[in-house]
Amino acid sequence: MPQPTIRKLAAIVSTDVVSYSRLIGQDEAGTLARMKAHRAELWDPEIRRHGGRLVGTAGDSLLIEFASAVSAVECSLAVQHGMVEREAGQPDDTRLLLRIGVNIGEVVVDGEDIHGDGVNVAARLQAIAPAGGICLSGKVHDEIVGKIAATFDDAGAQAVKNIARPVQVWRWTAGQAAPGEDAAAPAPAARTEKPAIAVLPFDNMSGDAEQEYFVDGITEDIITELSKFRWLAVIARNSTFVYKNQAVDVPKVGRELGVGYVLEGSVRKAGERVRITAQLIEAATNEHIWAERYDRQLVDIFDLQDEMTQTLVGIIEPELANRERTRGRDKPTTDMSAWDLYQRALYHRWRFTSADTKIAHDYFDQAIAIDPGFAAAYAHRAWTSYVEILTNIAPDRAAAIAAGIADARRAIELDDRDALGYCAQGFILTISHDYARAAESYRRAIEFNPSFAAAHYGWALASAMSLGLNGPEACEPAVDMAVRLSPNDPLMWAFLNLKGLLRLASGDHEAALSAYRRANQLPNKMYWVTLGLAASTWHLGDEQGASAIVAAVRSEVPDISIARLVNFLGPGLQAFDACLLAPMRKAGLPEQ
Repeated sequence: MPQPTIRKLAAIVSTDVVSYSRLIGQDEAGTLARMKAHRAELWDPEIRRHGGRLVGTAGDSLLIEFASAVSAVECSLAVQHGMVEREAGQPDDTRLLLRIGVNIGEVVVDGEDIHGDGVNVAARLQAIAPAGGICLSGKVHDEIVGKIAATFDDAGAQAVKNIARPVQVWRWTAGQAAPGEDAAAPAPAARTEKPAIAVLPFDNMSGDAEQEYFVDGITEDIITELSKFRWLAVIARNSTFVYKNQAVDVPKVGRELGVGYVLEGSVRKAGERVRITAQLIEAATNEHIWAERYDRQLVDIFDLQDEMTQTLVGIIEPELANRERTRGRDKPTTDMSAWDLYQRALYHRWRFTSADTKIAHDYFDQAIAIDPGFAAAYAHRAWTSYVEILTNIAPDRAAAIAAGIADARRAIELDDRDALGYCAQGFILTISHDYARAAESYRRAIEFNPSFAAAHYGWALASAMSLGLNGPEACEPAVDMAVRLSPNDPLMWAFLNLKGLLRLASGDHEAALSAYRRANQLPNKMYWVTLGLAASTWHLGDEQGASAIVAAVRSEVPDISIARLVNFLGPGLQAFDACLLAPMRKAGLPEQ
């Protein structure tokens, strides 16, 4: 009885060495030795690291199978970058260059081998790839958009040998050509190694099929909202929902999807109550980074879905960001990419000390030198210029503002849909005292990423400086939104500091004191918080306590003064003289 044909969907990588016969003819022993070393030290380790399976070899060619298009492309990029480094010392006419083709499609399984059009298309893509470059099919490109930071150029639909229909081709090249061949188009700058997360379908634990749409809706909304943070690669719904209703092995999922992090959870409904659990896991180690349980009343199902999405995203994004900063901080300086330098810069950037701010600026400079197309590094360097003025270490305020504006504009030019660049521009415009344009920049940031807490805070700050005492009621909801969106945000001290100021302006001195006290407990707070604490303490009748607080600030920041505070935030701060600045004066803060 004939065995049934086994078919499956796979991502296929086909590789070939350019001008291999010529190189063998020139130096057989040397070429074979280098090939063997590349296989052992680069190709095979990268294939294993990305969860690939070597299906076949034929002299200088490899055929590799992956469960994920993202893993296939990431492996191909890693190999091509590695080959550039390993062959850098070779003369041009002996340099080993690869062509790589990547396709995704149905294949026929024949023991350990695979066959079919999916394999054939990968081989044809490899044949038309530039030397040192990669060609993807349109299907592969659709799967990796937004998940991999490398840029692929649209080469259009192309007719390829023995394939009936034209294949949509996307091309990436390292900018090198084999001797005697046409040089490929210059490559885009090397990109960052963005961390990736897969949000698995939440489990419906209710036994109620009618709740399935609610459970799936939460999963889909989390994927959508996380994808708005451009520093994070989020696997698409179509790739993660294949795991629906399956018991998953998280490390295996990480390998199959090429991600470092996995979010999984469950929803259980009992009567009018809903319990939602979620856990964030590091895929490689199966280590739980964070887990939480939420109990809610089910009044309006869509309101609940929105609330839980915002709550979960507000926890997850800062947890992942902190994890990546820690990795960058701990990585040896001898082995740091632009992404590692960027993460190390962020570690120092969020500490808000003079020394850390200088270190952060230097690391951002290094990251941009390696990757001049790194939009987020420009945005955060702009934001660092803002902090340099805030900490009074900028030697030339006007020059720092000009540099910050230039960096923010460059970030927006490089990625005009990333909220980070607009937010950074907003902060620089705020210290330029251009409150209206700052508010507009923050509004654009919120438009591109409604979950970006810093943009909500920035809008409230610029609006408060613009509206003065007429603005607390209009501005405070945005501050509350920032606090709710990102409860673990490194800017939490600033969120609470502004909350305290708006409460002072409203005459609610107890609430102001509470906000300042919460902010004062945060390790990266700045002197603004402590001075706000002094003002609210004075308003509540403890003049001696307020004076002691101001004296402590002056011992740590000897040049602090009313003029310095106004110089930083501008004339808008003077509207808060009676509620904020006057009590500081009475508690001992000098005018100049």
